[in-house]
This record gives sequence, C-alpha cells and structure tokens, in this order.
Amino acid sequence: MRAVGLITEYNPFHNGHLHHLQRSKELAGAEVSVAVMSGNFLQRGEPALCHKWLRTQMALAAGVDLVVELPFLFACNSAPHFAQGAVQSLDAIGGIETLCFGSEAGDLTPLQNCADLLLEKSAEVELRSQQLLRKGVTYPAARAEILGSLLVNPAAASALESPNNILGIEYLKALQLCGSEMQALTIERRGAGYHDLQAEGSIASATGIRRMLHDGEEVHPYLPSKVAQRLLSALSAGETTEPEHLLRILLARILRGAESLQGLYQVEHGLENRLYESALTATTLEGLIDGVKVRQLTRTRVQRTLCHILNEVEQEVALPLLAQGPLYLHLLGCSKTGEQFLSATRKKRRLPLVGNYSRIHNQLQKFYGRESALLSQALIQLQLELRASANYALLQSGFAARRQSDYYEPVRRPEDLCG
Repeated sequence: MRAVGLITEYNPFHNGHLHHLQRSKELAGAEVSVAVMSGNFLQRGEPALCHKWLRTQMALAAGVDLVVELPFLFACNSAPHFAQGAVQSLDAIGGIETLCFGSEAGDLTPLQNCADLLLEKSAEVELRSQQLLRKGVTYPAARAEILGSLLVNPAAASALESPNNILGIEYLKALQLCGSEMQALTIERRGAGYHDLQAEGSIASATGIRRMLHDGEEVHPYLPSKVAQRLLSALSAGETTEPEHLLRILLARILRGAESLQGLYQVEHGLENRLYESALTATTLEGLIDGVKVRQLTRTRVQRTLCHILNEVEQEVALPLLAQGPLYLHLLGCSKTGEQFLSATRKKRRLPLVGNYSRIHNQLQKFYGRESALLSQALIQLQLELRASANYALLQSGFAARRQSDYYEPVRRPEDLCG
C-alpha cells in the first residue's frame, strides 16, 4: 500500500485541508494518508481551538486514514524543531514513501535551493543571525536577509516571507538531516493565505475561521459538512479553551517571582524580568504578551514561551529531548485502511506505537529495556505529554473529566463522528 505523509494542525479542519489531502494522495499515487498532527498546543504558541481527539475525528471523517500525535515539545516550537519532530515521526512509522506539504511557492525547486544553502552555510547563517538579533531584527527577518545575500538569485529569498514556504524549507532540511528516504512533494496553497482573515471562494484560512467563530459569523461554507456539524456542536458544549483561564494560570505561575522562571525553556536573556513586570499589571492575555514583546522577539516566540511556562518545561529537560527526537508514537485515530497499512508495515516501524496510555509503561519497557537511558528519556517525554493534556483541560469550560484523557480515550475511528 502506497502511503503519503502529511504534517498538520487541523485547527480546525477546513476545505483547504481537504484540497491538500485529496491532491496529495493524487500526486503521490497513494492509497493511504498518514497525518502527524499537533496535539493540544500549536506551533504558534497557542492552545488548539478544540482538543486533539475532536480534531482527529474531523480529520478521519474527511478521509485521513491515520492520525499520529506530534509531541508537545516539537509541536509548540520553532519551525526547525516542528519540522524535525514531524519528519522523524513519519519516518519512524515506516512504509511512507512521500511527504506532501502545501506552500505558497507551489514549486519544490526554490524551496530546495534555500534548504540546501541553509544546510551548507549553517555555521555562517547562525553567526550572522545572532548578530542581527542583537540589533533588534527578528529571527525570520534575519534569516531572509542573510539568504538574500547568499543566493545566486536574491529574489528567491522572498520565499522566507511566507509561512508555509518557511515550514516547507524546514521539512526539506529535516528530510536530509534525518537521512529519510521519503520523497518530498509540494502543492500550491489555494485561496486565502495563512494569516488572511478574509475568505476566498470556499476557502478560508484556519485563522480566518477562528475569527469568524469568535465573531459569531457563518463558517459552514468553509468546512466539510461533517466537520462543521461536529465542530459547532462541540463549541456550543464548551469544548474549547478560554483565554481568561489561560491568563489566570499564567499569572499565578509568573507571579511566583522572576527568579522562579529561570531555567525554564526559552526564558533567557533576562526575559524572566519582563515577564514578571508585565504580569504585575496585565489584565488580558493580549496585554501580558504585549508587555513582554521586544523588537527581536516575535509575538509567536513570546506565545510559545508562555506555553512552556504553563507546562513547566525545564531547559535541561527540553534540550536533550529535542536532540533525541520523538521516542514513541501516539496513535490518535485510524480508519480500516489505516489499520491494514499499520499491519502491513509493522516490521518497518522504528518506534513503539501506542494507543491510549493504559499500557504505555509496559510497552516502553519492552521496547527499550528496563535499564535503558532511552527509556528514561521516553518517560520524560510521556510526563510532558500528560502535563500538557492536563493543563489544556484546565483551559476548557468543562474540564473536570479530561485531565487524564490520554489514559482512557480510545483510538478514534471514522464512524465515531456520528457518536
């Protein structure tokens, strides 16, 4: 069975995602689609609109065959780490021949040229990036400026100004760094751009759809019908996060004192002092973020830092895990075709594949051995995932029953959407 890999967030699943899914299978000649999907916290440093189980159900209903969770530390991180974790996860599943991603370029050649150059000149790019950061230039802007000076065709550096191109370049880098045999394909992003709030035809960005939902506007034209029905039902039942809840939990943590933030992942260069000072006066989440942001820090970077503070991610824990890569695969959902694929590729799998966490300790011990250093690392990854799930539950209106959901939630099936 030929399979295509997708790297996704589905926040929420919309018509643009459906086009990507269908076109990817067509281009790859694939019978099976495998999505690595962010869990409850996303790459831009935000909690997901709705929990990972619901987003998995919507993806399955739209035709995705397998959904595997991208671990929190990779999902809520910069583009290089996000791409690394996603590519490593797809590679470890085994039997996936191609990775297909959407891009503004719609052409692999300029993206591959940028990726090759970033790898070839990595030391120079990093040194010059740090110099520009000290001058107040943001990291994305610094990267684009440096590439513009290195490329034979400087205009090609404009690829780094578009969010899906940026991720695509990082996917291509990750494929090389991981020694993956997956072949890359890209399709041009259709309709509304990543940040666009206005729809174009039947396509609206996930950002735009979230804004419409917030404003009480109609979203049915931009979502597959089954997805729209389940999403709106869940939101009306309170299955979404509350910014006020997030703000209060963050304030309670930050106001323990600036010194208490030292040693947490991405809290560096005196950022703990700005966080504390902002927390003293902030009355909204937006106000907290605005009080921390400085020229060289993007808003997204501040949001990710807040997510790591929320989940108490220590620097000394995060760095080894990021260097190691994901240590197990969490299966969130599976169609019958997906089941057949998993059975056919079982011997190619390079990481343990777990459903809910009811037997995960035994599964990890069996795979790594009781005295293995990798077992210890896998258990640390597990603890971070459990913490992220519990904290996400606290951000919802009806959180009481969901704090240990990873232990009891079953692997989702397409027919569950009707349940």
